[in-house]
Amino acid sequence: MRKRKIGFALMGLMALLATAWLGVPASASQVLRMATTTSTEATGLLDVIAREFRADTGIDLQWVAVGTGKALEYGRRGDVDVVWVHDPEQEERFQAEGHGVNRRRTMYNDFVIVGPSWDPAKVRDAKSAREAFGRIQMSGSVFVSRADRSGTHMAELRLWGKVPTRQDRWYLESGQGMMETLLMAQEKGGYTLTDRATFTKYLEKAPKGLEILFEGDGVLRNQYSLMAVNPARHDNVRYHLAVKFINWVCSRRGQSLIGDFKISGRQIFFPNAQGGGTQ
Repeated sequence: MRKRKIGFALMGLMALLATAWLGVPASASQVLRMATTTSTEATGLLDVIAREFRADTGIDLQWVAVGTGKALEYGRRGDVDVVWVHDPEQEERFQAEGHGVNRRRTMYNDFVIVGPSWDPAKVRDAKSAREAFGRIQMSGSVFVSRADRSGTHMAELRLWGKVPTRQDRWYLESGQGMMETLLMAQEKGGYTLTDRATFTKYLEKAPKGLEILFEGDGVLRNQYSLMAVNPARHDNVRYHLAVKFINWVCSRRGQSLIGDFKISGRQIFFPNAQGGGTQ
């Protein structure tokens, strides 16, 4: 079961029509609405999580996959019940403003700097991620930014010494998801910052495309967290379903599914909810 990225109102109408056609009362299916990052969808992880969560609980998980900034906007408006995102600074602000509750760590991976094999900025020789970005900036080599306030975009902005602007002709903005940004960087012969999970999926499509040129710096850690939308702000949210999902993902069952999920035989998400508690 794959939930496509369409409006929640349309998804609700489709669910109602489907249940009527099947002769099943619409109320028999509990629906949890989630806004999440593109990496959880592009890799296929969400398909596994949704299928197994429904099998265990009978709850139908429906989602929209966007950047973290946009996902949190869905939460601020009360359009979703839960968010699964990966930018701690934006998450903490979301909580401080009273929009989110019951924030829990779920898993992590890392960001990597990728680019063309000929590496015009000599990123391979860098000793840190910030030095790698400095080399790109000083050389004027093409860099493609997501420019969408996603977790990846915010991580990128923190790595620049002086944040590039649109006046810098080498700095391009895709305004799209990670996979689309990778394909644009490949087309332009440029660099970009990506989560390792989506890059692993990208390699299935373009095995001779971009290469990992820098990795391993501690500042490139990429933490994912779940958070329920505050029912005190929006009385329409299904808080009880959100909490059930958060607890399920953070349980031994959910964590095992995350750890066992692989692309091309490689583990790409590392569960870390146990002992993490509520953040």
